[in-house]
Amino acid sequence: MIQSLPRTGAGEAASGLQPLRPVVGAEADGRLSAGQLQGWLTRVQLMVKPRRFEHVMRVAELAREIAQAGGIDPQLAYWAGVLHDVARDLPDTELLRLAPPECEIDAAHPLALHGRAGRTLLEHWGLGQNQAERIILEAVEDHTTGPRAGMAGAGGAGNGVSACVYIADVSEPGRGVNADIRELALYDLPAALHRAIVSKVTYLQGRGIEVHPRLLSSYRALL
Repeated sequence: MIQSLPRTGAGEAASGLQPLRPVVGAEADGRLSAGQLQGWLTRVQLMVKPRRFEHVMRVAELAREIAQAGGIDPQLAYWAGVLHDVARDLPDTELLRLAPPECEIDAAHPLALHGRAGRTLLEHWGLGQNQAERIILEAVEDHTTGPRAGMAGAGGAGNGVSACVYIADVSEPGRGVNADIRELALYDLPAALHRAIVSKVTYLQGRGIEVHPRLLSSYRALL
């Protein structure tokens, strides 16, 4: 684990940190190098508040565990978990700049943009140069609204990682909720994803809260 680092303001960090294109790049076979991964971890710790960083690390560990159980690349799931909330503590103005609203929900509630904003930020820093990084970027983008159609452990690796991160985010032990989803994911990932998304949509609709179009699309794809 890296040592605790002084944290800059989120807006300052977003605009002032140099691109992440690594200190040590991806390995020749597309795997992620130790130097690159350490750089990501350091960057996330600088970008988020201490309690958010604790959440991030719990999500990363749980995503890796779920992926391992489901036959999905555990390293990609872990690092997608590390990066998933990189934009979560940015101010609204920065979220709107990085991820222009696609719908009224985005405009009214910029926090809903932090998945897309996180992907944009990571792309600005240089991620996305190989397939492994593109899988991670998709998981970061989709962690707020659910994996897009095609989630599968073998046939859709990118969406499989997205599913692991989405479930880990909503059920990591620090939240104190959704333990049933967490346990189900360790032996039936598609069923756990179905339960997580259906439960969220049902909850929102039952309270008259508009469902984000991306989440609604994920919900309809599952049904």
